[in-house]
Amino acid sequence: MKTIIKTDKAPAPIGPYNQAVTANGLLFVSGQIPADPSTGDIVTTGITDEAKLVMENLKAILTEAGLGFDAVVKSTIFLTDMQTFAQVNEVYGSYFSADFPARETVQVAALPKGVNVEISVIALKD
Repeated sequence: MKTIIKTDKAPAPIGPYNQAVTANGLLFVSGQIPADPSTGDIVTTGITDEAKLVMENLKAILTEAGLGFDAVVKSTIFLTDMQTFAQVNEVYGSYFSADFPARETVQVAALPKGVNVEISVIALKD
């Protein structure tokens, strides 16, 4: 059985998907982009600001599910420019205290709405 997780504190989906779904003790959080949840506007003031907003959007969804970043076991970071890896990595790392999740980071040709970064996570629900 699956349960849909949604919150107005993170951007609404822009397609036929949910912010997150729980199934068999796992929480699967859809990729988040630097969209302001209150306006839907895309933040383009620099990769550090963009990464912070992505992480805050992930945090809002995790919180809605009753979890924190300590429950994250896997993440995927998508970047349009691998030259921004260090800045994104610094922001990303600041949201974890220890026992970091497994992760991959990949450069892609393009992301939705022309953003520069998207991050998805999987967390343990139980």
